[in-house]
Amino acid sequence: MQAFQLSQPASLEDAIAAAHADGAKFIAGGTDLMQLMKDNVEAPTRLVDLEGVGMSGIQVSASGVRLEAMARMSDVAAHPAVRQRWPVISEALLASASPQVRNMGTIGGNLLQRTRCGYFRDTGFACNKRMPGSGCPAIPGESRMLAILGGSEHCIASHASDLAVALLALDAELELRSPDGNQRKVPLAEFYRLPGDTPHVETVLASGEMITAVTVPDSPAARRSHYLKVRDRTSFEFALVSAAVALETSGGSVRDVRIAAGGVGTRPWRLSQVESALHGATLDDGALRGAAALAGTGAHPTAQNQFKVILLQRTVLRALQTVSV
Repeated sequence: MQAFQLSQPASLEDAIAAAHADGAKFIAGGTDLMQLMKDNVEAPTRLVDLEGVGMSGIQVSASGVRLEAMARMSDVAAHPAVRQRWPVISEALLASASPQVRNMGTIGGNLLQRTRCGYFRDTGFACNKRMPGSGCPAIPGESRMLAILGGSEHCIASHASDLAVALLALDAELELRSPDGNQRKVPLAEFYRLPGDTPHVETVLASGEMITAVTVPDSPAARRSHYLKVRDRTSFEFALVSAAVALETSGGSVRDVRIAAGGVGTRPWRLSQVESALHGATLDDGALRGAAALAGTGAHPTAQNQFKVILLQRTVLRALQTVSV
């Protein structure tokens, strides 16, 4: 780990000002950033600690929920209204990491996890995310855990956040604040960038800009939602494949459905083809199976992770069957 200065501002305004310096990074729970610093993957010259600025509220209203960026993952997962009205959020958080990490990790920090693979974490290898233009050893190398959707010849690292998959299925928006005080809202669907030829640029955040909150609308589909995560072990493991499903029916037919997938994309992946196949369909097993078979459309797997196409289809089907009961 490289030496750094630590700033502990008492207000959001002071935090944003402190982070405007070259080489500065925000730190919240630190569960992702500190590991990367210990591996010398990240080497900020200044850390701006957000612990003293507040922003930890969970605000529920008739129209939706507003999760401030410093809200702890464990607090959001356990919130009674979240569990009742947006169960997919609670389930995704409880499937994330370990209880100890969830007690430290924050909503904003979780969404800003670096998209990475083992080669990114090991500075002994080249990596276009660490050193643009140096190459991607994952494409011809170890790729079992990596993306089959949204990759490029420069990167196929899979996105790590379970929460982001759930929020994508619920049409969440992010509130962002810039150093000049301006605020803007960005749909989560537009927040993460595909790697293309610049895999080191992962989001649309401008320099010094930060996430201050996430807003999630209320809907009948959100109340009937579920997160299913398939992984190699039952705790503290990234998803091989995951699916977030939200469903509303009327008279036995599908009125509204939102489906997103994790573990398979370079960013959380909305399964629009599956959604389109289900809209207006009668809610029976044949319709669910036919729609789920469309999951993974457009995939470009490697020899090591081509199993994810079938696994994704089965995961989506199981999640749909669960909310259809």
